[in-house]
Amino acid sequence: MNLQLLTPIEKNLGTFSVKRLLPSPKRHMVGPWIFFDHFGSATLNAGEGLDVRPHPHINLGTVTYLFSGEIVHRDSLGSHQSILPGDIKLMIAGNGIVHSEREPDNVRSEKRVLHGLQFWFALPEEDEETDPAFYHYPAEQIPQDTIDGVQVRILIGQGVGMNSPVKTFSPIFFAAVSVTEDQQLELPALKEYAIYIIKGELQSSHDILDEKCMFAAQDSEDVFLKARKNTQFVIIGGDSMGKRHISWNFVSSRSEHIAQAKEDWKNRRFPVVPGDEHEYIPPPDG
Repeated sequence: MNLQLLTPIEKNLGTFSVKRLLPSPKRHMVGPWIFFDHFGSATLNAGEGLDVRPHPHINLGTVTYLFSGEIVHRDSLGSHQSILPGDIKLMIAGNGIVHSEREPDNVRSEKRVLHGLQFWFALPEEDEETDPAFYHYPAEQIPQDTIDGVQVRILIGQGVGMNSPVKTFSPIFFAAVSVTEDQQLELPALKEYAIYIIKGELQSSHDILDEKCMFAAQDSEDVFLKARKNTQFVIIGGDSMGKRHISWNFVSSRSEHIAQAKEDWKNRRFPVVPGDEHEYIPPPDG
């Protein structure tokens, strides 16, 4: 197995920073996954808060997954949903959607920890212009099991005898795993995959997989991971989606769609977010 090491790029969000693993200078995508942010673990003081203001997307799906904290999602469809640890938030941008993510007012008066992951995946070309949609899956709907002492949650896709209820558009996979020292796990069969270590350390063949790094490869058949200490990690993967363009919050197989989306956003042609319609963020290139 030839692992490709992807180290994070730190992005400052004001109250805390995020570790961005995808897209990477070394690798654009892993299967259909084109964006991967790890935010936190961040301790926020009373009066501070996460505020991701309304912004647009096209031709992709977004996933939010929390280990701790609470985020409120609003979008231009009228969705208004609190996201809690273990839930899966899935938003399909399709031909265009606007959303915001903020901490709720009731948690901002006290010290707390915010920790989670956010991903984007590319939609198949035939689904890029589908109508936008929002799906919320509470933690209790997500299948989980302990396999030979290894705790596994199949968040999206299927593997190790479990099937997630989360809607998919192509062969795609996302799992969260907790393993204690010296335990071993065989990976599900994936054409492309990546392992991201939240905390701890793994070994695969002769490779040591360190904390806060991503390790990407092709073909996970007969790949075994062994924990060198108590470790928490995620696995993402799936079938290759082909070339995708990415610029700011836009992903598409066609660059002209991104150019049009930028023009539409600049000229306020996207719908507003009910209950969060007063802020506007210009695209970074003006």
